[in-house]
Amino acid sequence: MSTFRNDDDTLRAGAEEVLKERRRLGLEGLVGGLEAVSIRVEPGDLVPAAREFLERTGHALADAFDQAGERCCLLRLPGSADVILRAGPLRDNPFRSYNYGPKSGHLPDTRLETFIFRCGDVRRYAAIQKERGVAFLTPEPLETSAFLFIQTRPSAYTGNSIGLVQWKGTPGRYRGDGCADLDLPLEKPDKAHLKDILELDHTATRVHARDRDPAILEFMGLTGYHFDFAVHVESLNSITNVARMPGGGFAMVFTSGIEPYSEDGSSGPTEQYIHNYGRRVHHMAFHCRDIRPVFSALKADGMEFLSELVGSPGEGLRQTFSRPSKRTLLVNEYIERYDGFDGFFTKSNVTLLTKATENQ
Repeated sequence: MSTFRNDDDTLRAGAEEVLKERRRLGLEGLVGGLEAVSIRVEPGDLVPAAREFLERTGHALADAFDQAGERCCLLRLPGSADVILRAGPLRDNPFRSYNYGPKSGHLPDTRLETFIFRCGDVRRYAAIQKERGVAFLTPEPLETSAFLFIQTRPSAYTGNSIGLVQWKGTPGRYRGDGCADLDLPLEKPDKAHLKDILELDHTATRVHARDRDPAILEFMGLTGYHFDFAVHVESLNSITNVARMPGGGFAMVFTSGIEPYSEDGSSGPTEQYIHNYGRRVHHMAFHCRDIRPVFSALKADGMEFLSELVGSPGEGLRQTFSRPSKRTLLVNEYIERYDGFDGFFTKSNVTLLTKATENQ
């Protein structure tokens, strides 16, 4: 029987060492905020997945193009990270081995794959990280007329990749050289509640209990993020861990078990999710201006949810989880904060929401 159990003091000590190393190597300040998330879907799911985002978030279609046989949709909302949807034939997908599970194996290439961050000097960044032993998908940064770009190989702990982009001119032009326009049957619905769904607030990646500390420390070593806090829910064998950039903005959440998965059915919904779907991003959270009418309108449009709204102005926030998309496997979280509250949940909220994932 395993005696492993996560301990926040150990994680905080490791986080201090990572910050010291970032400063020593000259990485501190080199990586900025999140520019985009890149989501791959199966070849026949590009248009339906894009339509889901148009109907369920504030993002609108900004560009659609073909890049050497790979079709891409760029979804954009001012003040938010972009969403890039990609689909196309793959000879060798480095993410595929992370995608298999009893409930995800039918979509072998579907995944939120890459978090793309601004970088002041991609070549310098890559050289420093290679000295640290970081492996990238290409030997050198990809250079186009619009940007320099490099991304890490998928993490052994999360299955996610970190991308670094250095813009040459106008930021946000993701087309490589020689891309062709795509004419897709996509249109943003003109519905009032979509204007109240705002920026991408955070995402949550589910990782094994033993991988919690390595996953967070690895992410800190690749970005400018700091470990902020963790909330333990003992009854559900779950820890929600938050990493943030100084000054705020998009947050990265890692959810793990307190103790490892066991076969006896007592592992809790977080470890059970990983058993069913593999290590991956569980949900994308969108900040809302007025969540109650947004929630009602989304339900009226046929969107299904794992929970009702939880929380209140008195607690500082309200939030809910949708059912996972059949196209992306991602859950949408909708969240509204009140009176300057800057957290992501209360302990009662995170307990209710974590438990709601048992329903998927």
